[in-house]
Amino acid sequence: METLRFTRPELEGVHLHAELRGDPRSPCVVMLHGGGANLHWWDEIAPSLSERFRVVCLDFRGHGDSDHPDELVIGAFHRDLEALVAELGTDDIALVGHSMGGHIALDHAARHPRVWGLVAIEVSFGAAHRERRRTRLALSLRRSYATRDEAIARYRLMPSTPGVSERVREELAEHSIRELPDGRFVYKFDPRWFGLAPSPHERLEDIRCPSLLIRGDHSTLLTREGAESVLAKLPSARLIEVSGAGHNVHLERPIEVIVAITEHLSAHARPPATAEEIAAQSEERTG
Repeated sequence: METLRFTRPELEGVHLHAELRGDPRSPCVVMLHGGGANLHWWDEIAPSLSERFRVVCLDFRGHGDSDHPDELVIGAFHRDLEALVAELGTDDIALVGHSMGGHIALDHAARHPRVWGLVAIEVSFGAAHRERRRTRLALSLRRSYATRDEAIARYRLMPSTPGVSERVREELAEHSIRELPDGRFVYKFDPRWFGLAPSPHERLEDIRCPSLLIRGDHSTLLTREGAESVLAKLPSARLIEVSGAGHNVHLERPIEVIVAITEHLSAHARPPATAEEIAAQSEERTG
C-alpha cells in the first residue's frame, strides 16, 4: 500500500490524504467515504478489490488525515475529488461511493463522461426529513475525551449499525482519533461541515456509465422507493439489496459488497489511457 499527500492550486493550500493499492497498470477505482467517516471505512473492502484494480481511497477535507481547514466552502468535497483525479493523471476511472461519497460520485459521473463505472452505496433517497435531520444532528456534535482509550470506547457508527463486529468498530476507532493541543482527544472529522448547505443536486439523467446501486434492506436513508426513483433516472443501472443490513452495509456485509462491486466493475473495466492516448485526446479537443 502507498500513501499520497498532495495539494494543487485549485485546493488553495488544502492538503489531501489518500491511500493507493494494487497494480498501477490496472483499471483505476476511486473510493469515496461518507460524511463523518474516513478512508479506513473501506479497509474491509479495498484490499480484495486491489487484486483486480488500482484502488485509490481518499480522505475528504475535514475528515481523516487530510487537512481540516478553518474555511468551509460549499462544493469543497467535489473539488477534492476533481483535484485527486488531476493528481492521478487520468480521468479513466470508476467511482465507488458510500452515502455522501456516493452523491459526490454521482455528480462527478454526470459531469465527466470518461468515468467508466459507478457504484453508489446507500445514497440518501426517499428518507424522511426527520431521519436525515437526526443523523446530521448526531454527526454535528463535537465531543472530546480525556483519554484515547475513552475515545475508542465511545466511538459509534452513525446511524446505529448493530451488525458490525467489535473488531471492526475498534479498528475504525483507532484510525479515527486525533489528539488536540490541550491533550484531549476528538474524532477525525470536522462536524461544522454538517451545518453547511448541500451542493446543488446531481443530474442523474446525465450519467452514462454502467451503474450499480447497493442498499441494505433495513436502511431508512435509502428506501426501496428512493432506490427505484434513482433507477428510473439512470439510463444504465441496476439495484442490489443486501439482506439484513442497514446504511453501513459495506461494514455489515463486506463479502457480499465485494462480490457485487467486483462483478459489476470487472464487466466494464477500462485500463488507464497511455500517455500517447492522452496526448491524442488533447489534440482532438483543441483541434
